[in-house]
Amino acid sequence: MRELTINKNDAGQRLDKFLSKKFRTMPKSLMYKYIRIKCIKLNGKKCRIDDMLRENDVLTFYIKDEFFEAQPERYDFMKAPIKLDIVYEDENIMLIDKPQGLLVHPDKEYHFDSLIARVKHYLYDKGEYNPKAENSFSPATVNRIDRNTGGIVIAAKNSESLKTLNLLMKERKIEKYYLCLCEGIFKQKEGLVQSGLRKNEKSNTVTKVKIGAEGSKESATKYKVIDEKNGYSLVECQLLTGRTHQIRVHMASLKHPLAGDTKYGGKAFKIHGNVGQALYSYKLKFTGCEGTAVEYINGKEFEVKNIWFAKNGQISI
Repeated sequence: MRELTINKNDAGQRLDKFLSKKFRTMPKSLMYKYIRIKCIKLNGKKCRIDDMLRENDVLTFYIKDEFFEAQPERYDFMKAPIKLDIVYEDENIMLIDKPQGLLVHPDKEYHFDSLIARVKHYLYDKGEYNPKAENSFSPATVNRIDRNTGGIVIAAKNSESLKTLNLLMKERKIEKYYLCLCEGIFKQKEGLVQSGLRKNEKSNTVTKVKIGAEGSKESATKYKVIDEKNGYSLVECQLLTGRTHQIRVHMASLKHPLAGDTKYGGKAFKIHGNVGQALYSYKLKFTGCEGTAVEYINGKEFEVKNIWFAKNGQISI
């Protein structure tokens, strides 16, 4: 028999969700069986898969020891460098300026260095994250940016702030602004682009189609030209939806593809040692945070001033 006490970061989730995170090698069918035959109990009583866990609840296990995996002395995230450009940090969240070329999450081919691995390494060294003290939680990002796009990524340090920020993001209460360098000079200096977007998984490309077209998702982007120079336009885009390649496709549909975005009609572009599409998630604004774990940042804006193709709102090429 073993016992486990639910801590603050584990509270507020369903029993089955918690067990799936805690016992990664346990088949779900076996987990359900253990619950059904009372090999897993909650506060000494029979439990159900949809029971919501509360802080200080006690789980009792009459299961095989093999599922209680020993924590490794070294963690994969320790292999990642602690190299972070922190825009803002408090006891709950971090805002990090992710450089172009860095993955937010590891993939199958490149898994030793990623933004989230660097965050975990950083917090581990600060004493704010200890995997051995956590049953199921680990620091996580709230938004994701493509590898070849730089900009602000939000990371949550605890379960409560992660849930809150995920909900704010879902309800579009975190406004996301991008800067992009587009080819040509716009006749219409600001506007709204609305369309359906259909993704081709094989080619990893997106096509602009009519709203409501089969297999598409509705999308909307507000844009405003803020500078012009040498045949290029610096454009601020506000994402009203967050679809794959949304800004890239919408700007290309206006006949002003992003500089360096050869996938969607742009010409190859290199400046200050940087290559690829000139796109940057440069500003976030938090709204509707009242009564939440992060209400103290309600109405605040966080902005990156110096970007590889722009500085203080002006084209730097």
